[in-house]
Amino acid sequence: MIQIRRASIDDAQHIALLGRITFTETFSEYFRDPQDLFEYHERTFDVSKIRVSLQKENSHYWIAFWNKLPIGYAKLKIHSNTESIETENTSQLQKIYVLKEFLDKKIGKQLMDVLMKSFTESNKSHLWLSVLKSNTRAVQFYDRNGFKQAGEHEFRIGKEVFDFYILCFEK
Repeated sequence: MIQIRRASIDDAQHIALLGRITFTETFSEYFRDPQDLFEYHERTFDVSKIRVSLQKENSHYWIAFWNKLPIGYAKLKIHSNTESIETENTSQLQKIYVLKEFLDKKIGKQLMDVLMKSFTESNKSHLWLSVLKSNTRAVQFYDRNGFKQAGEHEFRIGKEVFDFYILCFEK
């Protein structure tokens, strides 16, 4: 029933739509102005932007399907540094997004396993990510997968300011 494969340029529309839906499912309650959320979607989950990203050598995407229905994706950015980690030998887990309806199917864990396999086969020593502090489910998920807190940062979207942990996995 579950299939996970490397995403191709032909998956850009699916990834853009999944990004919009899953971001809304997770973060919409934090937006006082729906226009701020819409504008973020337009910038971040634009199909042409995703298409360009899919063609970059340092961007690796995987897409998950349930009975041929796209239900989630993950993105690993090879060679992506952050001030919170002193080495430049880093990659970034930029996204693991799964439709809310499928969270209990452990799709996120399967996407994480595929992404981590790719990371461990790389020559990078550290993998980092940002996670919303108040997203307890995600923080616990990353903790179970060996990530440790390495810092904090704020991220602004429109009028809203979000507090994030920076988490790191070290080989």
